[in-house]
Amino acid sequence: MKFEPKEPDYRLSPYTGLTRRHWLDAASYLLDGIFAHVAGVDDPVLVPRNETEITYPNSRTPKWKEQAEIFEGMARSFFIAAPLLKNEPDAEAGGIRLRDYYKRQVQEICTPGSRNFVFTYEDMARLEGEKEPLNIYQQTVETCALVICLWVCKEAVWDTYTQAEKDVVLDFIESYAGRETVPQNWRLFNMLDLAFLHMNGRKIDEDVMRHHASMILRYYAGDGWYRDGHGFDYYSVWAFQTYAPLWCRWYGYEKEPALAERFEAYSHRFMENYPMMFDRDGWVNMWGRSGLYRNAATSAFEGNFFFKSPSADPGLARRICSGALMQFLGRNDILYEGAPSLGFYRTFPHMLQPYSCAESPLWMGKAFLCLHLPENHPFWTATEKEGFWPELQEGGTKEAVLDGPGIALACHKKNGTTELRSGKVIRAAGDEKGMCCYAKLSYSTKYPWEAMTGTGREAQMYTLTDHKGNTQNANALFWGGARDGVLYRRCFFEYNSSQEAHWFHCIDLADFPVAEGIVRADRLRLYRGGIRVTLGSYGFPDTGDVQLRMLEKGKASAAVLKGYDSQGREKQMAMTVFSAWEKLDILYSEETNADTERSLFITAELGREKLYGYEPFVMVSQVLTRESHEDFTEDEIFSIKDIRYSDPQECGGYGPVRIMMENGNEYIVDYEKMEGSLQI
Repeated sequence: MKFEPKEPDYRLSPYTGLTRRHWLDAASYLLDGIFAHVAGVDDPVLVPRNETEITYPNSRTPKWKEQAEIFEGMARSFFIAAPLLKNEPDAEAGGIRLRDYYKRQVQEICTPGSRNFVFTYEDMARLEGEKEPLNIYQQTVETCALVICLWVCKEAVWDTYTQAEKDVVLDFIESYAGRETVPQNWRLFNMLDLAFLHMNGRKIDEDVMRHHASMILRYYAGDGWYRDGHGFDYYSVWAFQTYAPLWCRWYGYEKEPALAERFEAYSHRFMENYPMMFDRDGWVNMWGRSGLYRNAATSAFEGNFFFKSPSADPGLARRICSGALMQFLGRNDILYEGAPSLGFYRTFPHMLQPYSCAESPLWMGKAFLCLHLPENHPFWTATEKEGFWPELQEGGTKEAVLDGPGIALACHKKNGTTELRSGKVIRAAGDEKGMCCYAKLSYSTKYPWEAMTGTGREAQMYTLTDHKGNTQNANALFWGGARDGVLYRRCFFEYNSSQEAHWFHCIDLADFPVAEGIVRADRLRLYRGGIRVTLGSYGFPDTGDVQLRMLEKGKASAAVLKGYDSQGREKQMAMTVFSAWEKLDILYSEETNADTERSLFITAELGREKLYGYEPFVMVSQVLTRESHEDFTEDEIFSIKDIRYSDPQECGGYGPVRIMMENGNEYIVDYEKMEGSLQI
C-alpha cells in the first residue's frame, strides 16, 4: 500500500503538501514495512526478495559473505531510523523500540563471537587470503553508513553506550578505516570512518586521511561532478556530494581547511545546475547503475546544507526532495512484502547488479538525512518553489550543457519533463545492462529506460544487423560538446580500445531540443555494407488500451501512441522520421519496462547494401512525449519545414546541414569539428 500523507500543507508546500511531519511519517511508514520481518531486538534486518540469481546471497555466495547482507540490512535501515530517532527517540516500528534495537544490533555487528558479527577486516582477509589487486569488502561500505547514523542519532544511541561498549564499535571501525579500499568513491567511506574515530578520541594516521582526500579531489571533472570509474552517474551525488560535506564538518574544516574549501566550492558549482536533473514534479531520472537507490539522488541537497555557507535554494531543494520521495512512495508497487523492491519502481531484474542484496535499496534512506536539519532550518521553513520552471516561456526549454561529466539537460516547460543526454561512456560490448544504464541516446524522467529486447530493435538506441542476423549495439558514447544549440556526440558499436577506430561502425550524433522532445540529425559512418540500421523511441507503457496512429506529410512519416502508465496517468508519444529512414514500425515487448509488464516502442529502419555508395547519410528524426491526451498539432509532429544540404545530391555526405523549423527556428548541423574534439 502506498504512502498517503495526512493533512498535507499546501500553504507551506504548495506543490507537494509535504512538511517535516510528513517526512517523519514517511520514515515510519518504511520502517514499519521493514520491521514486519524482524521478530525482536536479537534478529537482523533481512527482508524478502523475489529475485535470487543476480543479487546475493545466492548459490555462488560464500558463507562468510552472507554476513555482509546482515550488515547491509542493519546499516541501511539505520539510514531511515537514525533521523527518526533524532526527532522521536521513543519511536517504534513493527512493535519494536528502535533505539533499543539499534543499540543492541550495533553491538552485535561489531562483537566477535556474536550471532550477527560481520567480521573485522583482518577476519575477512584471513578467510579470503591475499587477493589482487586489493582485498576489499562490502563491510567497508556499511561501516560508513554506521558512523553517519551514530552521529545523526548521537543522543538516542551512541551517548547511551558505556565507554567499553563504545570501544567495541570503535575497534571494529578502526579495523576497516585505514585498510584497503576501492580507489574511487569508496575512499570517502574510509575518510568518514577515520573522521569518526578522530571525533571520538582515537589517534588516526593523518597522512592516510590526507592521501584519500587529495585523491578524491583528483577525480573532480568539472561542473561539480566527479568521475567514478570510466564515467559519471549518481555516485557523484550520493557519495561525493553527500559524504564530502560530512567529512568537512567532522574533520576537514578543522584539520584540512584547504581541502575542505575545495570540496565546498565544488558543491556550490554542482548546485548551479543540479536542480535541472529533476523534472517539474521533482522526479528522478532512471539513469546509471544502482538505480534501486531511487530518491537517494536528492541527498546532495542535504549535503550542501551541511557546509558552512550553503548555496542550495531551500524552497526548491525541499520541493525536489519531496517530489522525488512521492515519485516512489506514492506508488502501490514500490514495496515487495513491505520493503522497497529490487527495482526502480516494481521489481525489475534488468537493472540489478550482483553487488546488491534485498536490503540494498534501503540506501534510499540517505534522502532522510534532511531530518537532521533542525525544525527552524530554511529547508523546512521556506515555502516550496519551482525554481526556473515558471520563468520559462510557453513551449520553452531550459538547457544546460556540462562538458565536465559529458551531460546535457533539457527541461521542457510544456510537458514538465527533463531529458538527459550523456557522453563519456564506455561499456563492454556484451554489457547490455550497462548500455541501458549509460549508453541510451536520451533518458527521460517520465519514461524509464527500456531493457534490451534482443530483437535487433532497441529503445533509444541505434542497432545494426548484418545479413547473418548478427547484431551490434552502441557501447560507447564520445562527447563532442555543443555549438550553436546543437549537441555533438559519436556512438561506436562494439567498441574496444585495442582496435583501430576505423574498424568500428559508428554514427555521428547531432541533436537539439524542441518543446517536448529531441530532434536528431545523425550521420552514418559505416565501414562496410550489408547492414540494417534501426532506432527506437522511448519505451511506452502498454496497459492494454494503447491507441496507434500512423501519419504522413510529404516525405515524412510519424507514429503516435496514446495510453496510460501503470498508475493510470495519461501518456502520449510521437516519433517522426524526416530523411533517410525507410519505414516506421512498432515493437511489442514483455518484462523490459520498469513501469509495466508489457510495453512497446516505435522503431525506424533503413538498409545499406553497398560497400561504397553515395546514399543518404543524415538520418533526421524526432521523438516527442506528452503527459496528457491532448493531440499533438501537425506542426508539432512534423516540426521541420525544410532540410537543406551542402551537397547537390542532398545526401549530407559533406558540409553543414541546415534545418528550418515550422516555428521559425533554424539550426546549422556541422560535424566538421567533431573529430578533433571528441572526449571520453
